[in-house]
Amino acid sequence: MNVAIDVRELTKAYRTYQKEPGFLGAIRGLAHRRYKETLAARAVSLQVNEGELVGFLGPNGAGKTTVLKMLSGLLYPTSGQARVLGYVPWKRQNEFKRQFALVLGQKNQLWWDLPAAESLELNRVIYGLDRASSQKTIDELTELLDVRDKLDTMVRELSLGERMKMELIAALLHRPKVLFLDEPTIGLDVLSQKKVREFLREYTARHRITTLLTSHYMQDIEELCERVIIIDHGQVFFDGALQDIIDRLATHKIVTLTRRKGLGPCDLAAFGQILEQTPTEVRLKIPRDRIVAASRDLISALEVDDFTVEDVPIEDIIRSVFSERQEEMRAK
Repeated sequence: MNVAIDVRELTKAYRTYQKEPGFLGAIRGLAHRRYKETLAARAVSLQVNEGELVGFLGPNGAGKTTVLKMLSGLLYPTSGQARVLGYVPWKRQNEFKRQFALVLGQKNQLWWDLPAAESLELNRVIYGLDRASSQKTIDELTELLDVRDKLDTMVRELSLGERMKMELIAALLHRPKVLFLDEPTIGLDVLSQKKVREFLREYTARHRITTLLTSHYMQDIEELCERVIIIDHGQVFFDGALQDIIDRLATHKIVTLTRRKGLGPCDLAAFGQILEQTPTEVRLKIPRDRIVAASRDLISALEVDDFTVEDVPIEDIIRSVFSERQEEMRAK
């Protein structure tokens, strides 16, 4: 399989001025300035194959957006190498710029005071696209995202979800081969998130678009990505199947049981950690290797009316990954 994104030891360092406190500190700084170097990305190496949709995870400030900006040519790295579709991104060759798109969930590329259709027309002209083929693309995308009736609405009058959908259409208008998505569902309501996820899953698979996706909504990652790359303090410390993390760290299951007559005096803590409890319902966190025996004993002891067993939410699993990483960093 062809490698679409190839990154080797990519590093980005920022140098910031450290001002001493007070007026005298400001005066001293005029003659002798002290600087602090911050590594936003530290020897990042990764490969993404053609057509892959990969989750790019990390806490705030981990370096995700910095890496995406270097891969799209917006930032020049301090050191290291990268090739996207065979091009060096920061050389900003026209041939490269026509083959990728970057969507930043907190940045707008559409013109605020123009109808969405006119912003898309402007993008068409900028990319030198044929009007007929562009209209065909717009028809396809607006149908998939269910925003065809919003094309003549001013961008500033669109809801956040509608605006995000239009941003995706603008990014995909020139049919890029590589797509960088930075928090595309941030701030969206549940229905809009679901629609965007369904669209990305179908459209990227249909057109074999290589995609790097960052998101703090774990449902985005769980539904769209089989593989994840996790970065923290500018370094990649995990690159593999999402299921591998779940299998390694999902050491417990969540049991929810309901008894309409009341739970009574039963010592529920003996079966596992009590997460929530009401007079008629309790949620317990029980080790996986004890789940069968504990479930059998709970049902026998309480004669429950309803009983469910589910995995620990993926958000909690990823959070534990970051916690482990923080402990490793402190140990060093």
